Amino acid sequence: MPTTTDVMDRLVSLAKRRGFVYPSSEIYGGIGSSYDYGPLGTELKRNVKEAWWQAMVREREDVEGLDSAILMNPKVWEASGHVAGFTDPLVDCKTCKARFRVDQLPGFDPSFLVGAGPAHEAAGGGVPVPEEPRLTEEGRARLQCPRCGSRNFSDVRKFNLMFKTYMGPVEDQASVVYLRPETAQGIYVNFLNVLNSSRQKIPFGIAQIGKAFRNEITPGNFIFRTREFEQMEMQYFVHPSEADRWFEYWLEQRQRFYRDLGLRQDRLRLHRHAPDELAHYARAAYDLQYEFPFGWQELEGIHNRGDFDLSRHEEFSGKKLSYFDEAAKERFLPYIIETSAGCDRTVLTLLVDAYDEEGEGKDARVVLRFSPRLAPIKVAILPLVNRDNMDGIARGLFESLKGKFAAFYDDGGSIGRRYRRQDEAGTPFCVTVDSQTLQDETLTVRERDSMAQERVAMAQLETYLKERV
Repeated sequence: MPTTTDVMDRLVSLAKRRGFVYPSSEIYGGIGSSYDYGPLGTELKRNVKEAWWQAMVREREDVEGLDSAILMNPKVWEASGHVAGFTDPLVDCKTCKARFRVDQLPGFDPSFLVGAGPAHEAAGGGVPVPEEPRLTEEGRARLQCPRCGSRNFSDVRKFNLMFKTYMGPVEDQASVVYLRPETAQGIYVNFLNVLNSSRQKIPFGIAQIGKAFRNEITPGNFIFRTREFEQMEMQYFVHPSEADRWFEYWLEQRQRFYRDLGLRQDRLRLHRHAPDELAHYARAAYDLQYEFPFGWQELEGIHNRGDFDLSRHEEFSGKKLSYFDEAAKERFLPYIIETSAGCDRTVLTLLVDAYDEEGEGKDARVVLRFSPRLAPIKVAILPLVNRDNMDGIARGLFESLKGKFAAFYDDGGSIGRRYRRQDEAGTPFCVTVDSQTLQDETLTVRERDSMAQERVAMAQLETYLKERV
C-alpha cells in the first residue's frame, strides 16, 4: 500500500487511465477544479446515487422525491441568507500575490478573526465570519503565507461564493439570478406542494439529488472540493418537540448507510459541532468524517436546523408554511432535520477506500476493492484465446448477460494482463471461456480480491452472479 504522501497522485493517475475521472476540457489546458466522469466513473457515480435513493426514498414510506430547478427566484437566496451571508473570509499575500481563505492558513485560530456585526458560518464551512471581519494584531503577527513565508497580508474581505448570471436579454440588476449553491432551498420552497400532493403527514421528508455551484476560493484535493458538484440531500420535517429524537435517529441511519457501502469503519468517525462551531441556524450538528490521505474531512453533515428555513421563507414570501395537525388540533412551524452529502465526495471516498496495491515489480497488482453492488463493472467475459470458437461462446455469453448485469467483453492481450485491467477497474468477477468449456460447458470464474478460481456451469452463471452482486 502506498504512503499517504503519494496515494492521491496514484489514485488520480488511475482514475484517468481507467476512465473514472478526467480533467475537464483538458485539450484546452483544463479549467480549475472542474472534472468530467468517464465511462467507469459515470457508472460508479450512478451506483452511488442509486444506493442513496434506494435507502432514502424507495425503501421508506415517509420520504418523497423531488427534482427542483437550478435557477430560482433570487428572493429565495435573500430569504435563505445566501446573498448577504454566503461568504468566505479572503486575504491576499502582498508579497507573492497569492490568495487564501484566512481560516485555512496554517496556524489559524478563531480568535484571530474579529469584527462588528453578527457572525455567520463561512460558506465553505468552518469559522464563523463577522459582518466586518478583520485580523487581530496577534493574527497578523503569527499567520504566515504558505507559499512565500511572508506575514504581509491584506485586510480581510468577504467573498460571496454564489455564481451570478442574468436571465433574459438585458444584463442589469433586475435580471440577476444565481446558480444554486445548494439543493436544500428547492426543498423548502416546495414543502407545501409536496405535502399537499403526496398527502403525507408530519413527520415526513423530501429528498433530492442535484447539481450545485460554489465559486470556491480554494478548491482542491481532486474531486473532494470543486466549484460544480452534485448533492444528495434530505430534509425531514418534524414537530419541534420531536426534533431531538429524529436527529438521533437520522444520525444512526446515515452511519449505517456508509457501513452498508462497505467503507472501512476505522476510517469513519463523528465530529459534533461545539457551540462556537455551529452555523447561525443550527441547533445541533454532526459531521460524519472520513480519514482521507489528506486528513479527516467531512463526508456528510447531519443538522437540526430548527424552524429557521421555513420561518425565513414565510417572512420573505408572505405565504404561510405552517402545518396543521388534525389529530392534535395544533398548528406549528416544523423543525427540519437535514442530511446533506456530496455525491462527488462520496465517489472519491469509495475510490480511496477501495484502492490497494499488492506485490512489487512486475508482479505488482493495483486493485479497487469496491463492494460488488457499487462496482461499475460487475462481470468481465474473457475468451482465453480467439480460436476454437472460444471467442464465439464468450461473445454469446456476454450478449446474454449485458442486459442483466454491467458486463464487459475483453479479448485483447494475455489473460493475465486482462485480469489486471479488470482489477484496476474494480470488477469483482472475471469469467473465462477456455478449452474445458468446450468439453463440459463449465467456465473459470475468478474472484477479484482473493484471485481464487472455481469452475461454474455455464447454465448456472447467471444465478451465481445474482447471489453475489
